Amino acid sequence: MTDNKSKKPGDLRSARWFAPDDLRAFGHRSRAMQMGYAPEEWKDRPVIAIINTWSDVQPCHMHFKTRVDDIKRGVLMAGGFPVELPALSLSESLQKPTTMLYRNLLAMDAEELLRGHPVDGVVLMGGCDKTTPALLLGATSMNLPAIYLPAGPMLRGNWKGKTLGSGSDAWKYWDERRAGQISDKDWVDVEAGIARSYGTCMTMGTASTMTAIAESIGMTLPGASSIPAADAGHIRMASECGRRIVEMVWEDLTPKKIQSRKAFENAITVAMAMGCSTNAIIHLIAQARRAGQDIGLDDFETASRKVPVIANVRPSGDKYLMEDFFYAGGLPGLMSRIKDHLHLDVMTVTGKTLGENIASAEVYNDDVIRTTANPIYAEGALAVLKGNLAPDGCVIKPSACEPRFLKHTGQAIVFDDYPSMKKAIDDPDLDVTADHVLILRNAGPQGGPGMPEWGMLPIPTKLVKQGVRDMVRLSDARMSGTSYGACILHVSPESYIGGPLALVRNGDRITLDVAARTINLDVPEAELAKRRAEWKQPETRFERGYGWMFTRHIKQANEGCDFDFLETDFGAPVDEPSIY
Repeated sequence: MTDNKSKKPGDLRSARWFAPDDLRAFGHRSRAMQMGYAPEEWKDRPVIAIINTWSDVQPCHMHFKTRVDDIKRGVLMAGGFPVELPALSLSESLQKPTTMLYRNLLAMDAEELLRGHPVDGVVLMGGCDKTTPALLLGATSMNLPAIYLPAGPMLRGNWKGKTLGSGSDAWKYWDERRAGQISDKDWVDVEAGIARSYGTCMTMGTASTMTAIAESIGMTLPGASSIPAADAGHIRMASECGRRIVEMVWEDLTPKKIQSRKAFENAITVAMAMGCSTNAIIHLIAQARRAGQDIGLDDFETASRKVPVIANVRPSGDKYLMEDFFYAGGLPGLMSRIKDHLHLDVMTVTGKTLGENIASAEVYNDDVIRTTANPIYAEGALAVLKGNLAPDGCVIKPSACEPRFLKHTGQAIVFDDYPSMKKAIDDPDLDVTADHVLILRNAGPQGGPGMPEWGMLPIPTKLVKQGVRDMVRLSDARMSGTSYGACILHVSPESYIGGPLALVRNGDRITLDVAARTINLDVPEAELAKRRAEWKQPETRFERGYGWMFTRHIKQANEGCDFDFLETDFGAPVDEPSIY
């Protein structure tokens, strides 16, 4: 147990529900006893919420059904009282049209679950792409002691002795199938072999990016984000989360005491070194704003110029997966190699600084986690581009695209929706070359709706059969973190609300220069003004329900896609609920 107690039993938030000698507290105690709990189980003990995003349609979190018991074991060992609170699951692979549409709903779910129940601290169980930022958004706004438990990456995939990476190899072998290089039987075998255990994508996709960001901010136990889901160490980590959160309650160690501006700068630095998902930008900006920190695209651009990619993990890397990354030393090992770029004095959930947490970290394989002198890519994983096509910015992952496209001019082929794009892509008579720029618009936060992961537009079948595997693609959508290629994403403002992308026409020339960080539509301003006057707003996406609320309050990609009314500076903090 901690020796650093800031609270006494009477100071516990849950005591407001259980301690008073009045009729309302009588009701709370009697209902707890109705569930079989004795007063000795909660009296003078921290009540620990375990927000569990398990469901029967969430393959990444299938082990959460038992991991919650491991957390409870730890809570009980440390003298706490655990209570499981189920929350939205957000299955990236099965939920449509996109889990991004519901990230903020899970954030609200988490915040209100904590606000409305007699809890003193929380273990957040997530991992699949949007669950990490959503749970941290909600917990940060509520500001109770919180610790994040990452789901962990699944085991390596396998097919005919070849190591498969989730997502990345799906795109790769799909192109091979379209090119007639693999059979239907092979394709079924790839389906069976590419995801062979519970856990999140084992490439450096959005899931592993965001759990690593949670660790680098200081919200997980050291090394927790790298442990494979099926490893026994993951079970021990779950129990340790339970023990540690009880201590955090007594210490009154809350997210606001951890999530400083320096912490978010560390997260950006680590993300760049990891070869992170482009989604990191949107989620990190939203998380920082919830913590009251002013983080924006410029912070990513600053880090991109000075922090090289040293994690040789697909898709930025050419060989390894997250299981290899764990064996090589995991995130503590990676951070030990970029110490000069990190703020080592920031606080973490351990009650110690980041520097103390990684003081003894080592790297065991110099090819998996490179040195800064021998990087995978000399600059950071992401680059922010601006110009007349994206006045508020857009993003590319140069570490995962063909170098020849880092400076490129090509003619636009424009699609206003995904169905028309999908149909045209398979047309053998499509007038397209590898130098064209494929554009998909009306796929942003409002236009998608929810900014789906449509940004990795498929290469036209005609070109695939010619051996083409990359070309410039441009959209206001997002892209899966497991994806790769010369994809320019998150164009802001989005086309659906009249951003410049809405004005592009077939045949227009588009020029990008990653080194100069520019993206421009080579059309005279007078012509653009004429097109702008002729532009008409697309039809409304929703006329009722959650979608109606979403489209009226969602912010643009460069602002983190949070709801305006959820950001810290929208209004005064919400008071504790009345208990009468």
